[in-house]
Amino acid sequence: MKNLLTFLLVTIPLVCFSQDKSYTSEEIKVSKYVDGTLLVPINAEKPKLVIILAGSGPTDRNGNSMMAKSNTLKLLAEGLSAQGIATFRYDKRSVKMLKDRNPNVDHIKFDDFIEDATTTLDYFKKSTDFSEVYIAGHSQGSLIGMIAAKEGADGFISIAGAGQTIDKVIINQIGMQQPGLDKMAAASFKELREQGSTTSKHPLLASMFTKQVQPFMLNWMQYNPVTILPELAIPVLIVNGKEDLQVSVSEAELLFSVKPDAQYLLIDDMDHSLKYTSNNNNEQKTAQEFASVPVMPELIDSIATFVKK
Repeated sequence: MKNLLTFLLVTIPLVCFSQDKSYTSEEIKVSKYVDGTLLVPINAEKPKLVIILAGSGPTDRNGNSMMAKSNTLKLLAEGLSAQGIATFRYDKRSVKMLKDRNPNVDHIKFDDFIEDATTTLDYFKKSTDFSEVYIAGHSQGSLIGMIAAKEGADGFISIAGAGQTIDKVIINQIGMQQPGLDKMAAASFKELREQGSTTSKHPLLASMFTKQVQPFMLNWMQYNPVTILPELAIPVLIVNGKEDLQVSVSEAELLFSVKPDAQYLLIDDMDHSLKYTSNNNNEQKTAQEFASVPVMPELIDSIATFVKK
């Protein structure tokens, strides 16, 4: 169940230079709930911008949570900016509210994440500093991003994004890890969808169906990627790692099947953290070692090529 639990749980510019002097970094406050980091290539006149959206759980702008530190989104942003593409990444609302000790953090809905992404897109579309604005969403961020992208993005990138509603994704994950338990999960999701709440007495499912989580999960379940993605009349790139144990290649195939004009890429030896993996070698590394492992160069190159077209 380890992968399942991981799956669930006025602007004042500050400019500094990276060690290689290839881009500047600026802290931006987009809204009450969106604080992030903007990287802009040095000497780039009106570069294209990619807004990077994090995956599930209380994930910060760097792709880290209390449970794990990978620096995935930070490394991805730096890699793209080094190739002449500006990037903006921000802490998820849940992280922002936890930092602010906001007691309403338990009342966050999936729609709140969509609102934050849409607000961020609107903020940068109104800017005169960028020629185009793209959205790239990782994991849960893929679904959030494809919904927000309908509000005027110039392109959309799905990275390890699911092709099914979240209840079906979780049921499939449980079935692979705990055969038989998936039927109980399916019954709980069915009850949640039809009645608006559910009670699960199984200890391995109880944490997923707490009173606080159920409204968020119910809201999330309403969005189906395969009905949303075809609505995008903009360039789309679908990327998945062949060694991703959380979001399998079959999910990417579902997305591609409903958006056949999209660019489609499967990357050898890439896991859900967007890093190289061989025989689960990433799990054997310490947190510090893992955070320093680079994002797959092929991922950065493919996104850069897609955006520069």
